[in-house]
Amino acid sequence: MALTFASATAASPCCLNNDFTLGADISGTTADEARGRFTRDTLGNRVETTKLMKDYGLNGIRLRVWKNPLEGFSSPEDVLVMARRARDLGMDIMIDFHYSDWWADPGKQNIPAKWKDLSLSQMKDSLAEHTRYTLTLLKNDSIPVRWVQVGNETTHGFLWPVAHTPENMKAYAELSQAGYDAVKSVYPDADVIIHLDNGFDQELYDRMFDGLKENGAKWDMIGMSVYPFWAIEGGFRPDADSTISDAIANIRHLKKKYGTDVMIVETGFDARRPEEGRDLLARLIRDARTLTDGACRGVWYWAPEINADAAYHLGAFADDRPTAIMDAFRQCASARP
Repeated sequence: MALTFASATAASPCCLNNDFTLGADISGTTADEARGRFTRDTLGNRVETTKLMKDYGLNGIRLRVWKNPLEGFSSPEDVLVMARRARDLGMDIMIDFHYSDWWADPGKQNIPAKWKDLSLSQMKDSLAEHTRYTLTLLKNDSIPVRWVQVGNETTHGFLWPVAHTPENMKAYAELSQAGYDAVKSVYPDADVIIHLDNGFDQELYDRMFDGLKENGAKWDMIGMSVYPFWAIEGGFRPDADSTISDAIANIRHLKKKYGTDVMIVETGFDARRPEEGRDLLARLIRDARTLTDGACRGVWYWAPEINADAAYHLGAFADDRPTAIMDAFRQCASARP
């Protein structure tokens, strides 16, 4: 990225309004705390991670749900702990169902151990029951959930092999609809999100959402991941500029084709190069807000609390403190009217 472009991006106002969410997925917070790791501000003062996100101008917290996690982290009960913190800070909440006992993403969508021998009909019932149980737990504690993802990066479906796409698109649609109906039974006003990765890939989104629509599945919002690092690493795009530009164009396309808004529910930049990451994040937020005709409803960073020297380099911290990447949020939040 040319220095002149980066400088211009950092200086540009983000033109936010109160309906555009700046958010973060900080689901790993309770696990970090249990292991003795805590986040700090730039002066070294210990600050609880949810509060630190709020201090940087973020107004949304995303929390993943696993069915029966081995250590209990990201279980429905653990999610309630984090949701209380977000609620008490006045932050909006997104719940992200992985429908697995562990990580679910485009490379793995493992059926929870207790669901392995179920028929499709039984699996729909179990998925709905798990969804309702988790959300009812939150609702009974007066947690205001605004968005719910039924699946995480379901680029090739989920609950493999039962709902692996493209060969089992109908099962994927039926299970997604079971999740949709379960969400609405507890939080009727929550937006239900279907989430795919590679936001720059219009053909992928057309294929998946056409398949869902043709098989009767509903959604309220489309969620996408936009990671220039992985797009370049995988040889899908030559640079960050084309990754972001193509994702923004896809958002406009999806709104026009399906009539539903879009949220960039995951992004991340190399924390080993924080100034570049700051400028790219500021550009992504600005373009999502100003170049999508209002179709994009927010930008969320995945696990910003992860340090740059961790095995995963796309957090936004170093030495347990925010890097310059987080300044993009503060800059853009300050542009709200």
